[in-house]
Amino acid sequence: MVDPTVLDKLRTFDTPTICNLIELFNVRSHTAGYMDRRITARFPELPPMVGFASTVTVRSAAPPDRDAGYDWLGEHVRRFEDLPGPVVVVQQDLDDPLVAATFGEVMCTSYQAFGAVGLVSSGSGRDLEQVRALGFPVFTDGVVASHGYFRAVDIHVPVQVGGVVVAPGELIHGDLNGVTTIPLDIAAELADVGDEFVAAEGLILEAVKSDDRSPERLDSVRAEAQAIFAQLRERVARR
Repeated sequence: MVDPTVLDKLRTFDTPTICNLIELFNVRSHTAGYMDRRITARFPELPPMVGFASTVTVRSAAPPDRDAGYDWLGEHVRRFEDLPGPVVVVQQDLDDPLVAATFGEVMCTSYQAFGAVGLVSSGSGRDLEQVRALGFPVFTDGVVASHGYFRAVDIHVPVQVGGVVVAPGELIHGDLNGVTTIPLDIAAELADVGDEFVAAEGLILEAVKSDDRSPERLDSVRAEAQAIFAQLRERVARR
């Protein structure tokens, strides 16, 4: 379980800062856990999104055996109850190549009504004006006008999106910079050290923006900031 106050704190940081903080803990490679450039924020003006992954695989290219429409949607939102907090829907589009939109106004409105705070998809979206009006952040590989033969395949299974395998219940953070997972076992500590990390970076920014900036002052404050980063790393790193 992650305390709601931890989630609130994580929302105060941008996603690059979250990635930097994860590196302090030495729990994974510095090139793992975040989604690649294919997954972009459609509404970059929205604040950071934090929630637990409710995963689903989808298809749109070929006609199904029967026209199920949105019969599966009730089952999916029912599974939100399996998660310990706000939900981020994470879709993997199984079609290759991608041919149609995997979400739009009806789906996002339904998800939001049952507690979702955003959606991440390896597929494409549509109805962007209407979805933006919901204040519902979405991260996608593109935009397509039609839904084709859209249908869900499997709910709450591991999915691969933007080069990252996401399991149901994983903690997700996303903003205009992209999307990353956060290991659950470090979430609370990560939130605790975030302000100290940001303050250390602020020393460098303050120095280079000041009227009396100089290379020597930059070297001095960088050394001071690096010492703080080292202390934080020593405090939290898993060996």
